[in-house]
Amino acid sequence: MITMHDRLKLPIRRRALGLGALLGVPALLAGGRGQAQMRIDVSGVGATQLPIAIAGFTGVEGLPHDVAAVIRSDLSRIGAFRVIDQPAQSEQAPVDFSSLRSRGAEAFVAGSVTRQADGRFDVRYRLHDVIKQAPLAGESVLASPADLRLAAHKIADAIYQRLTGERGIFATRIAFVSRQAGRYRLNVADWDGENIVSPLTSPEPIISPTWSPDGTRLAYVSFEARKPVVYVHQLATGQRRAVANFKGSNSAPAWSPDGNTLAVALTLDGLSQIYLINAADGSSPRRLTTSSSIDTEPVFAADGRTLYFTSDRGGAPQIYRTSITGGETTRMTFGSSYNTSARVSPDGKLLAFITRRGGYFVGLKDLASGNESVLTDGGQEEAPSFAPNGQWVMYATRSGGRESLMAVSIDGRIRQRLTNTLGDIREPAWGPFPR
Repeated sequence: MITMHDRLKLPIRRRALGLGALLGVPALLAGGRGQAQMRIDVSGVGATQLPIAIAGFTGVEGLPHDVAAVIRSDLSRIGAFRVIDQPAQSEQAPVDFSSLRSRGAEAFVAGSVTRQADGRFDVRYRLHDVIKQAPLAGESVLASPADLRLAAHKIADAIYQRLTGERGIFATRIAFVSRQAGRYRLNVADWDGENIVSPLTSPEPIISPTWSPDGTRLAYVSFEARKPVVYVHQLATGQRRAVANFKGSNSAPAWSPDGNTLAVALTLDGLSQIYLINAADGSSPRRLTTSSSIDTEPVFAADGRTLYFTSDRGGAPQIYRTSITGGETTRMTFGSSYNTSARVSPDGKLLAFITRRGGYFVGLKDLASGNESVLTDGGQEEAPSFAPNGQWVMYATRSGGRESLMAVSIDGRIRQRLTNTLGDIREPAWGPFPR
């Protein structure tokens, strides 16, 4: 049985994939590092941009990654900075503030990379306030050759937080599903789509990936067992376990904030309803909703006590809110006859969702005021996912015959489109802050 959630989560070709296509015999392949090339196109800028000069780091000759180039790319793509390139300069070298001011810079970054005896690299930087001619921040990050990009992302995070007061997202990861030549891949990548690793490849659809709060596991739905089954995948070891393989359909996993519980949509008693299960082994299923309608797509709020979900109990799909301890269920969306796929911002203030208003768009609701807005303009959007700092929403869209990922700032000013050579890409899930 295919539930409403399964129909909603199938490819963006308006959920046209038929039942027969889901009943093939799977042949799972070992995961590996993808060779895909990502491309990011950025449009729009922030309300204000801080001009920041970033010098090339010394000691990077022959290294697999240019640390300064990664930092420049991170800060320029976020829309809050106007990046000014500078020649290579160590963080210990004297700073020519007069020259920097003449180029319009208000902040300046310099740094170096030094190979250590154990093969690791010591990546150092220093951030300066050009106007006050004073250092603002600086640190040393030790990294293996494979983690040089991560070290650069961490430095970009530190610079971003020092200059904006908000935590950066550059060291976070995303998960997404790609489809090419009839095969599906579950992929994990840096926030900018680089360093792609594919933990799972299958000829059968993979949908609904979602990160555990500690970033070590992914829950997702695979159709390899001739029906939808929920798996939990340990990314470090590659081990995975079917945690929801009950009779009928098992779909729409969502982690509790403590990582111990999954909310899932099951058809144990006929129509799809929301259940809570043990995230480790799927034990102790507890039914949370009881209705004569289809309830699906659960998601926890940050407090761990509130759950949002999609239901057609009012005659058409809308988003509802309830407590995991029971009690009153409240309808949350009213601006359209079709609203699905709720996601709650990390601070609990905003609700992102898919709304049908002449097309399928990403909507944003302020939970305090009740005001709703539409963030996107493509009309073929699905699967919104908040960045862990709550300032961005990533989603899947279709344009020019290709499925790709987009990220939009919550003020709608800046958009980033991610495409790659893996084919159609969809089902984005933005991971948590690294721990």
